[in-house]
Amino acid sequence: MPKKRSGGGLSPTQQAAKFLGVSVLAGAVLAGIALPAVGVLGLAAKGSVESFDTLPVSLKTPPLSQRTAILDADGGQIATVYSRDRTVVALKDISPYMQKSIVAIEDSRFYQHGAIDLKGVLRALNKNAQSGGVAQGASTLTQQYVKNVFVEEAGDDPTKVAEATQQTLGRKIKELKFAIQVEEELGKKKILENYLNITFFGEQAYGVEAASQRYFSKSAKDLNLQESALLAGIVQSPSRYDPVNDEAEATKRRNIVLQRMAEVGDVSQAEADRAKAAPLGLKVSKPKNGCITAVKGSGFFCDYVREVFLTDPAFGKTRTERAKVWNQGGLTIRTTLDPQAQESLQDSVRRHVNKSDDVATAATVVQPGTGKILAMGQSRPYGFGKNETQINLSVNQRMGGGAGYQSGSTFKPIVAAAALEGGMPATKSYPSPYSMEYPHPVAACDGRKWDEKGAKLTNENESESGPYSMKEATAKSVNTYFVQMISEIGICPVTEMAQKMGVQRADGRKIDQAPSIALGTQEVSPLTMANAYATFASRGMYCTPVAIESITQRVGDQTKSLPVPKSTCSRAMSEKTADTVNTLLRGVVEDGTGKQAGLGGSRPSAGKTGTTDERYAAWFVGYTPNMAGAVWVGDPAHKRRMQQISIGGVWHDKVYGGEVPGPIWKDMMSGALQGRPAPDFTLVNIPGGDKPADKGDGNGRDDGNNGGGQGNGGNDGLPFPLPSFTLPDGLFQGQGNGGNNGRGHGHG
Repeated sequence: MPKKRSGGGLSPTQQAAKFLGVSVLAGAVLAGIALPAVGVLGLAAKGSVESFDTLPVSLKTPPLSQRTAILDADGGQIATVYSRDRTVVALKDISPYMQKSIVAIEDSRFYQHGAIDLKGVLRALNKNAQSGGVAQGASTLTQQYVKNVFVEEAGDDPTKVAEATQQTLGRKIKELKFAIQVEEELGKKKILENYLNITFFGEQAYGVEAASQRYFSKSAKDLNLQESALLAGIVQSPSRYDPVNDEAEATKRRNIVLQRMAEVGDVSQAEADRAKAAPLGLKVSKPKNGCITAVKGSGFFCDYVREVFLTDPAFGKTRTERAKVWNQGGLTIRTTLDPQAQESLQDSVRRHVNKSDDVATAATVVQPGTGKILAMGQSRPYGFGKNETQINLSVNQRMGGGAGYQSGSTFKPIVAAAALEGGMPATKSYPSPYSMEYPHPVAACDGRKWDEKGAKLTNENESESGPYSMKEATAKSVNTYFVQMISEIGICPVTEMAQKMGVQRADGRKIDQAPSIALGTQEVSPLTMANAYATFASRGMYCTPVAIESITQRVGDQTKSLPVPKSTCSRAMSEKTADTVNTLLRGVVEDGTGKQAGLGGSRPSAGKTGTTDERYAAWFVGYTPNMAGAVWVGDPAHKRRMQQISIGGVWHDKVYGGEVPGPIWKDMMSGALQGRPAPDFTLVNIPGGDKPADKGDGNGRDDGNNGGGQGNGGNDGLPFPLPSFTLPDGLFQGQGNGGNNGRGHGHG
């Protein structure tokens, strides 16, 4: 019985027997001889294969995963994302030096033999027998390609990858049969092209084009002799011959490739020697993968695009199916992002809020009438470091955002729209005292009523005492006016109007049925509010938000278009109602709490301020007829009140919606709209009845405030009661999470 070497490996005789068995097997395969279920090399006993003929006939080549390019509306690149950094190229776009070098070092008889190189097997057998180990392999380039197909099919599953690369006789037999099929169906040139596109070159680069860009920052078609030899040498062991981390080892390996090219006659010895003497000439490009690499602060928009892809049934029935398409890549996604608007948003955010501030800001811009998201960003950058985050503060929780922020008085125009749509005149007046109890009972949906005695609210200043008309109450954001309004029309018309305008809680819960919603006690996202106000700008037409214009996917050498979700538009209110709200909100930026956000007479604009109780959040949501935007400022963790605080290097005793978010909005929109048409609103005549303008100074401080009022704004708020039931004390002091707790007080 042969003995093993002391090191535990096979003896030269055993090595010879092993390779002889493989060569015999290879000969049998080439001869088309079926191997029995038992017998040759004890295959069945090893559990490796039943018979050669029972193996599948066709190799199902998975589409090669490639990088995906995410573009803005003008075609500029926002970011590239990929599971495999790969760009598939045709053989004609690969340097002839690269083609020759990979063949020379990996399979110099590639063009002379079939799927299996028996001469190579015998040569390897002899070489390994002499060395007493496995010094030389015998796999052809075709066999290596087949193995890479198995690895590609395994994806990122470590178990499947291990199965695809395990050194068993059964896997080798399977590899051999598929290699025969590939040789017959594809031919040598296509096999070489496929091999160069599928193989791994280290440094996250799959395929020769990605490798050429990674190591030399050039296309594969421009590789010279020594560069080609370097890349060809890496393939055998990408970690060992990595030129970035071990230049000496990589140089040694490159020179081996060059010498082999000279030996097989691809280049002269003189050419090889000159190339050996040349430096590596690296010009390394770092991997650029994922939304963290996005330009102009658009990482969060990039992430939103990914979430849209993974959640929308347009891209697959299940999330698993959609994720498979996303990971396969090869997509070119043209988005709705407007580069001018995005740059203006980020410039404004940087000027007004520091990323290290105790509070953050988030902003979104949309296009009225289309739902297109034009810009999205925030003060805390996309990342993993200090003062960075991966939470998109502009969107709902299910799309990668937080649980939202109370909207404050930016919700009041929705109440006004519901009242006007129901027939209330724009001249409607209410007593609107400085302090009052919530009216009760108040009609809610399904015939039920809200009934809470003793819950009080106040306005921001004691001087704010009515009566007020709708126009002045909106400009000054008078809390007691809007609570009386919702008490008259009922809660249900307001929640129905909110639904028609796309307003939903960021955490996915239904809007609470309580009069305090008039003061903005529900947690929403900036995207939700920007798109809701776009409904006013488009004269009552609500359009669902969209981020993707078109998608093409490259699979092999074919390109196809994928269906993308389209915005659906519906009428949320009459044109007359929208025009009336636009008239009311123009007054806010002209003479009311949002005066600091106004864009000036040459650019008609409208909007509304909002500040919540205890100054946990401040807002300005505004629009022109062709662009709408929302700006939120606050602590995402809902711990820091915006009192006695520095924001962007400016000290504030108290933060108001008109003083901090307002100027951010103004600068953001001014830049976004520069050079673009300035259409006017269709305004309506709202007769007088306003009190003398003796209360506001237009500085953004006349914000409505219900003082100690008991607004229902927390995440743990209970549902409204049946008619005879009284809500428990403390109902409106919700204990929300992540920016949602608070007592739900609305400010202007």
